[in-house]
Amino acid sequence: MTELRPYHPRDLLALYDICLRTGASGEDASHLYRDPLLLGHYYAAPYATLHPENTFVVDDGQRVQGYVLGVPDSRRFEAEAEATWFPLLRGLYPLPGDADQSPDARMIRRLHLGHPAPEAPWAPDYPAHLHIDLLPAAQGGGWGRRLLEALLETLRSQEVPGVHLGVGLSNVRAQGFYERLGFGLLESKPLALVYGLRL
Repeated sequence: MTELRPYHPRDLLALYDICLRTGASGEDASHLYRDPLLLGHYYAAPYATLHPENTFVVDDGQRVQGYVLGVPDSRRFEAEAEATWFPLLRGLYPLPGDADQSPDARMIRRLHLGHPAPEAPWAPDYPAHLHIDLLPAAQGGGWGRRLLEALLETLRSQEVPGVHLGVGLSNVRAQGFYERLGFGLLESKPLALVYGLRL
């Protein structure tokens, strides 16, 4: 029976797998990366590891089919990840040369960049941020909305004033999903849109 539940550390490898299998604007990115862990190292594992209380999963009884990850304060998360997460990974993944523009190389550069908190004018009002990903088996049944509502309720209990997220320009379906849930456009970037929701 499919259920929404809090994250448990035993779910971590499933989070890595889902992150990769939804890593191309919601589509499977496993054919793009030589190292299947790179996306999860950046977009999933530090969130679940540093803020498990803000991580929820959809479990069908056989495996985890989706997740939502969030942090209440992006600036604090930047400092936490710099102190405890990225140093080890940077030792494992040396910076590639400038000529290497492969997907792996671009992700390794992100590991060296870290998770810088936004400096935009809207940032103080929307300090939290989140990521949500579901495999096809969990899509279309309302699980995305339920995951998001679970996280938003948790952020409200933490007295967070607002949350933001980024969506690729090509991911039109996700843009519609967030707009239906009340998220408004905060910023348009060359490759992504930033949405926000006051809590």
